[in-house]
Amino acid sequence: MLLNIVQFAFIVAVPLVLVAGGLVTLFALGALFDALEHPDELRARIEGAFRKPPAPFRTTGKDHYYRPYWKSP
Repeated sequence: MLLNIVQFAFIVAVPLVLVAGGLVTLFALGALFDALEHPDELRARIEGAFRKPPAPFRTTGKDHYYRPYWKSP
């Protein structure tokens, strides 16, 4: 039983982990080179993450000129 688990790990799980690690490494290198090539965009992204979100929309009052067509008069 233990031998079957070890064989499964080396035949299926280890290659999957290696491929996933390689993909993560490629994405990290791509992000690094993008940040080195465009540092101003990176700065804008970081500042945008900490920027205050826009204010929520306000609903119109009862005296507003616009009345949705689905509401009866």
